[in-house]
Amino acid sequence: MKNLFFLMLAFSFLSISCSNDDENIPLIPILPISKDINTAVKVSVDRFSVTAGHLMVRTTSNGLPGANAPVNFDNAPFITTGFDRMGVVAKYYNFDVQPTTPSPIYVFFKADGSTPVSGQNNIIGTIPGDSGYNDFWVVTKVVVNDSYVPNSITSKAEILASPYTKTTTTTIVNCPVVPFGSTAAKSNTTGVSSTLTLGWYNGKAVAYFNFSEASITATSSGMVPTSPIYVMFNVDPDSANPASGPASGFKQETGTMQTHNVLGTIPADSGYSPLWSVQVLGNANFSSVNNLTTATSFTSMPAGATVNCPIVK
Repeated sequence: MKNLFFLMLAFSFLSISCSNDDENIPLIPILPISKDINTAVKVSVDRFSVTAGHLMVRTTSNGLPGANAPVNFDNAPFITTGFDRMGVVAKYYNFDVQPTTPSPIYVFFKADGSTPVSGQNNIIGTIPGDSGYNDFWVVTKVVVNDSYVPNSITSKAEILASPYTKTTTTTIVNCPVVPFGSTAAKSNTTGVSSTLTLGWYNGKAVAYFNFSEASITATSSGMVPTSPIYVMFNVDPDSANPASGPASGFKQETGTMQTHNVLGTIPADSGYSPLWSVQVLGNANFSSVNNLTTATSFTSMPAGATVNCPIVK
């Protein structure tokens, strides 16, 4: 019995000792880690796949760049020469059909809600080919606390799981996601050429242009505003002819790249938008159309798609 008593007493001390040791072990906090976007894995982008493209879908014969191949948007068919509303020659990039419903782009701000978090790259949740993708993004503010480590959050899922306040604004930005190495060297109307900006998508680095020839505000229903563009094709659209309409290309002055497409607004106008609502005119009117007044003097066919075509100088 005595031996049993001492054995039980020893076990009791051992239990107390183990319990005290556990309590004295310091807990090491798991600190958020800032990720380096310059060394991060890069997202593969294909704007001309059957799931991403509309008017511009790669075939074996049309020469559109392959998946993730850099795109020079200063070459045809990615840039067009037309007229602005006053009849002045204007150039604009072609970023294909885009919807009027914007996607969110997440921009981080300090606790005051107005100071951007230095070192944090913006985050998007979709890329070309994903359901819901749009070149036009509605700025969504993510307000963090002072202890937030820039670039420790790099995906939409992490944002949604975080306790930080997310607020959708009315600011729309035109930021087409493109393969790394893509160029659009023509200067916009502010005199600044378009360069690539780096952001995050699902923890990977993504590249996009940021066209800022004019500020864009969402409509009262939260949509991207549109403006009319009047165009003429080599072959008037015909539902029975797949080679008509856009497939036939824009009608041009002989021996030149000059179309008689007319933009309904310019960046200085309050109603300007680079998301154009396509109004198709019969190509028999080509020689008579060279400004907005002449373009609207003819009856247009039913409105076509909405296309992203930012104006450049």
